[in-house]
Amino acid sequence: MPKTEKDRAPRPPRRMRLKTKLILVLLLCAVVAGAFFLGAVTGGRESEPVITSDLLSQELLGVQELVSVEYHYTNMGKFENQVDFYGWKVPFTTKSFLISYDGVVKAGVDLSAADVKVNEAAKTVTVTLPEGAIVSHEIPEDSIQVFDETKNIFNPITIEDYTSFTQDQKASVEEEAVANGLLDSAKEKAQVAVESLLGMVPGMEAYTLTVK
Repeated sequence: MPKTEKDRAPRPPRRMRLKTKLILVLLLCAVVAGAFFLGAVTGGRESEPVITSDLLSQELLGVQELVSVEYHYTNMGKFENQVDFYGWKVPFTTKSFLISYDGVVKAGVDLSAADVKVNEAAKTVTVTLPEGAIVSHEIPEDSIQVFDETKNIFNPITIEDYTSFTQDQKASVEEEAVANGLLDSAKEKAQVAVESLLGMVPGMEAYTLTVK
């Protein structure tokens, strides 16, 4: 059950913001692993590295969550419900509360679904990434504050009221985040990161890399 703070005024909603997190350690590990793999294939002998679709796909699989974009927000909403008897609103059965909370929507790109094509004759590598998608949406319990909660004995507030209201609010926020470019931002950040990752693979300097 969210905590109630009637004596505390609601905090005004602040503007939503985006935060990007690059998992550089995983990226470095993937590059090192790729270099080791190439060395093992050639038996330690100096030879021209062989760039294949399978090799580059394996590099991407090692860092499936290479880039994530976080959408931070503070929101406020009002819940109201009244007992309905065959379309007739029963008097004195209205229950309501005002709720304030913080949340984080996280979006990313599934690199395991990336399509990698190598054209050896033209010396080109083309990587087609899937679209960004929402991977999580969290509302920390300690950020929830309830104001103006009614105490109606004929229609008491239940934990299910809070749960269903929160789920509805999440869906609304996710729609707004997508409309504000969250998934596009995730795709753009992934493109930049993949270009950086694959550009470090030995032998890639001889190819023209395109990530889209």
